[in-house]
Order: sequence, then C-alpha cells, then structure tokens
Amino acid sequence: MEPAISTLVEQFKMYAGRDGSSSTLSKDEFHKLVECELPNHVKNASDSMAIDQLMGSLDENNDGELTFSEFWQLIGKLASKQGGFSQ
Repeated sequence: MEPAISTLVEQFKMYAGRDGSSSTLSKDEFHKLVECELPNHVKNASDSMAIDQLMGSLDENNDGELTFSEFWQLIGKLASKQGGFSQ
C-alpha cells in the first residue's frame, strides 16, 4: 500500500504545483488531473460542467480550491466503488 500512497501524493503535488499554490488544486488543475489520471473512474471526466460540480461537492470550505484532504474524499469514494464497497 505504501507505493500507492506515495503515487497519490506525488500526483496531487504534480498537478497542484502548476498554477499557484503547491498545496491545493485549482479548478483548472483539478480538471486536468481528473481528465488525465482518472478518465475511467470519474464519470464524464471530459465534461467541464460535471467536473465543476464534482469539485464543488468536494470543496468543503468553498474556497474554489481543493486541499489534499478534500481531494482524498474523491479517492476514497472511487476506491470504495472499485472494491464493491459502495452502498
């Protein structure tokens, strides 16, 4: 599991550092990450409106950016669904 965690952290940092703060994902960074890294796990990954809605549902403090903790919610949901743990 350790390599998987390292990969998730590295990918987050790689996308977060593209325009501004390296500790948060902007809207554009999140779009690019989902489109490039999660196209088969996120429904409508190429649909900007759907990704905006997804980001809004994850952005707990409504600041227009995702922290790693906020992003981690998505990873947890996708992993649960992949593993058949979703309700």
